Amino acid sequence: MKPVAKKAPTLNSMGAKTIKRGLGKLVATLAPRQAGAHKLPLGRLHAGPVVLRCALGGGGIKRDKREGDHATPAGAFRLLSGFYRADGVFRKAAPLPMRPIRKSDGWCDDPTSGLYNRPVAAPCHWRHEKLWRQDHLYDIVIVLDYNIRPRRKNRGSAIFLHCSRADFAPTEGCIALRPDDLRRLLPRLSRNALLTVR
Repeated sequence: MKPVAKKAPTLNSMGAKTIKRGLGKLVATLAPRQAGAHKLPLGRLHAGPVVLRCALGGGGIKRDKREGDHATPAGAFRLLSGFYRADGVFRKAAPLPMRPIRKSDGWCDDPTSGLYNRPVAAPCHWRHEKLWRQDHLYDIVIVLDYNIRPRRKNRGSAIFLHCSRADFAPTEGCIALRPDDLRRLLPRLSRNALLTVR
């Protein structure tokens, strides 16, 4: 009788004790399509022994990311800092610097601006994303070290790890997890956690 190879658990929701504190490596990949499956670019986020569903950019994964192409950039990115909704959404300690989102908070995605791919405060006449959202996708937002140092015009902005929609609809280029999975994962990350997209 052939020995059965052990597989990492594939979960839609992560158990509270599944991942130990100090996780330093995350890997996001496109999930293989199954026959008859819808064409959304679903992904998998490997976090230690757990594999979680995630949403990726509608343009897939690209090495040559451009502003507005809806693609998730390929590469290895540090998790720099984050924002959260303080109105009862997130209260756990995290290894990353985290601060509450204010209604005036935004992120510049205008390549013609000197503030491109930086946080901004409203009112701001440059094109920008609002971080305080009614759809709650940014209830927890982790800023990835993509196109930050150095910043290059038109190479993509506001690449985050954030909350997904219930149906894992494509993002504009970010990686998105179920809110409960992201909430449970965050305190278990190490200070030097690296997210690889491939």
